[in-house]
Amino acid sequence: MTEPLPYPRVLAPEAHGPEHVALDTEGRILTGTADGAVRRLTLSPARDRAGSEVIARTGGRPLGLAPSPDGGVLVCDARRGLLAVSPADGAVRVLADEVDGEPLRFCSNVAVAADGTVYFTVSSRRYALEAWLGDILEHRGTGRLLRLTPGGRPEVLLDGLQFANGVALAEDESFVAVVETGAYRISRLWLTGPRAGRRDTLLGGLPGFPDNLTRGPGGLFWVALAGPREPAVDWLHRASPAVRRAAWRAVRRFAPGPRPTVRILAVGADGRVAHHLVHRRSPYRMATSVCVTGRHLVLGSLVERGVAVCDLGSPPVPGPQPGPGSGAQGTIAST
Repeated sequence: MTEPLPYPRVLAPEAHGPEHVALDTEGRILTGTADGAVRRLTLSPARDRAGSEVIARTGGRPLGLAPSPDGGVLVCDARRGLLAVSPADGAVRVLADEVDGEPLRFCSNVAVAADGTVYFTVSSRRYALEAWLGDILEHRGTGRLLRLTPGGRPEVLLDGLQFANGVALAEDESFVAVVETGAYRISRLWLTGPRAGRRDTLLGGLPGFPDNLTRGPGGLFWVALAGPREPAVDWLHRASPAVRRAAWRAVRRFAPGPRPTVRILAVGADGRVAHHLVHRRSPYRMATSVCVTGRHLVLGSLVERGVAVCDLGSPPVPGPQPGPGSGAQGTIAST
């Protein structure tokens, strides 16, 4: 079952392309923008305006970010790799820009454990951010999930992912969830317990392209679907590699624009869908991220100016909806 997503109000239009939104330890919104800035936004009590300040400039294109235990901010920069940012003075430090001698071409999203261990994704080993659609269409599975322990070197945990994207840890840190945009699913890698080291599917068969992932109240994973599922893309994924390469060459200069439908999912640690929110004629397009603050959802977008705020009326309540979710190997109907 779907629920209507309230009409979004766009705030802080100076933030162009806020691809990922996350909360810092004080509940303020962190985002990275197309001009290379890492911004911190503070919503007013009425949520009808937002103050915005630049806390650092990465010199690249910041995407996923997360507050770190030392009070800093971890940033995945699509051009520079995994970075540590100090909000106090704007200092930027490179934590990882290669793995096993291979440059990190498209660093995407990041999550950090209580002990400082960092989990982050590389969406593609072939394409940069500007050509992200090429990876989706060619469907060769070059995405990765990596881990960086304090004082260590980055190591590959999962390889062959279909456009690895959002990443988040379970509330008890028993597993890490990672979005595979090109496979319409959220995968899961167990970190502790008898299943440690095993990979399975948290939720699959999504009705669109899942993007960033954040963990909210009650341990729910919130994921934005950047666009609806496209039958032509599904057909291409079943075609030969030569056909997929030809399709990318044909559309690379004339890629379709963002669709107006916004979908937001909240998924429990058991793979059940707690909320499935839809706005079919949204003025805010290509929502690539979502986070929860009180009774509001805050959306980010790769292409829009400003963040969008949706008033839910009451705080989201964890708990499965009847029907769509079915546990660790769950799928969701395209309604």
